[in-house]
Order: sequence, then structure tokens, then C-alpha cells
Amino acid sequence: SLDLTFPSPDGPVHALSDISLDINEGEFVSFIGPSGCGKTTFLRCVAALETPTGGTLTVNGMTPDEARKARAYGYVFQAAGLYPWRTIGRNISLPLEIMGPLGCGIQTGAGAAVNALGIRSGESLAVSGGGAVGLSAMLGAKAVGAGMVIIVEPNAGRRELALELGATHVINPKETADVLATIKELSGGGVNYALDTTGIPDVVAVAAETMLPRGELALLGVPPAEATVPANMMSMLVRGVGVKYVVEGDSDPQEFIPRMVGWYQAGKFPFDKLIRKFPFEQINEAVHSSESGEVIKPVLIF
Repeated sequence: SLDLTFPSPDGPVHALSDISLDINEGEFVSFIGPSGCGKTTFLRCVAALETPTGGTLTVNGMTPDEARKARAYGYVFQAAGLYPWRTIGRNISLPLEIMGPLGCGIQTGAGAAVNALGIRSGESLAVSGGGAVGLSAMLGAKAVGAGMVIIVEPNAGRRELALELGATHVINPKETADVLATIKELSGGGVNYALDTTGIPDVVAVAAETMLPRGELALLGVPPAEATVPANMMSMLVRGVGVKYVVEGDSDPQEFIPRMVGWYQAGKFPFDKLIRKFPFEQINEAVHSSESGEVIKPVLIF
């Protein structure tokens, strides 16, 4: 159980009070929640890697440092959130080092395609950005039977991987004079859905024009703070298309993470191809490989 208590002039405030994670020996826990909710800081405190700025945190009645030394817990994998406190799934038998990313970028991308856009068998999708989120969106779409999936990505290695994992077409925006015209040519006039992972206004403007009537654009990328949606309103009106922002794939983790695992076990969702494992001693190499685009999702092994 976890308890977090803060002092106040009116007495102690129990931010967390006797929270039971309902797990058995040998089982693992994933924390799911929105970006910025304090998950990383909290889990670092649980692991005795950081001290709370206030209050008292206990793990099974011990301080985090005492719990770590007593081996009260074995492992905390990717810090993918703080709420809700509930069991994600039972009897999921996958290597721990590939399970962690399911709760963050992979869920975000796949969920955006499947949950937020509701892509169905035979429908088409154009994805701007071939990183972990964009390629996960493609994998999710293909897992439910999507037809054409186009990936727009400047990195050659990522374009190659996208084709290997099922993309119908890839486009290098740096060498394509008119990305919009190319997407319309490849798709026979436009796609049913579009998805942007870049947050770059000029890229979003193109994505907003790629859709057929009644299409929808999902925005996942973090934009500049002052940015506005750069869409032509009349163009959107005559096509009846929509734009929505998506957080964590509009997913219910309790349902969607086991669903992704089921796809993976059925050979429909090879998300492990996005992952490269690094021993902790190579943490700098892992960071550089991610920054360069060489690796989609680096995972550190302790």
C-alpha cells in the first residue's frame, strides 16, 4: 500500500491514504495518466531516487529507502502515469521490458487511430510523423483491418521501418514538392482520416486538407504555446470534416492495454519492432539514438 500525507495548518492532508495496488508477488504494475500529472516525480520518490518536497510517503509502512532495501517491490516499469489506481489486466505474459512503452506513446498512437478516430476495416489513414506515436497509430489501424496507410516522415530509417511494418506508402516531405497533392494522388482523392504527431502548424495545415468528406483529423503533437489550428474553415465546412485533440489515445487503459497485448499475441501488432534495449550503462547512447531518429523507442535495462 502507498500513503502520502502533507502537513497543513488545519491538520494532516492525506493525498493518498492506504492505497492498495492489489497485486501479488511476481506481478507488475503500470501507472497510467495524462502528461504532466506528476507521475515521474512520484515514481522516483517511490523508488527512493528523489525526496518529496513535502509530506511523508510510505511504502508498505516503510520509507521508500527502507522499502527498497527490504525489497518490498521488485521493479517499476515505464512511468506512464499516476491515475487511475486500478488493476490494468491479469495474466498478461509478456517480457517486462516491452510492456512499459504500452502505457505511453504506443497507447497514444494506437488509441488515437482505433478509439479516437474509430478507423474501420478498409478505411484509409495519413499519418504525419513516423516516430513511436505515429508508427503505433499505423500499427493500431492495421490491427483492425485498415486499408491504405500513408506515413509522412523525413527520416529514411523510419520510412523503411514503416514499410516493413505495413505502411502502404511513405513520403519524404523534404524531397516532395507538394505533400498534399502526393497524398491525394496516392489515395485517389484523399483519405478517410488523418493524424498529426508533429505539432507543427504548417504540417497540421496540410493534414487538414488531406481528408475526404466527413473525415476527421486527430492532433497528438505538442504545439508551440502560441499556435492556433491553421485550417481553412470554408474548406472544412464544404467537406464536413472535423479536428480533435487526443490525449493518451482516448483510451481506457484497463481495456486497451490488454487489447493491444491480444493483438500482439495474435501477430497483428508487432510493436516490439519499435523497441531497442540498452543496458543502463549505455544511457547516453540511448538518448543520442533517440534524438537522431535512429531508434524509435529506446528501453533501458537495469
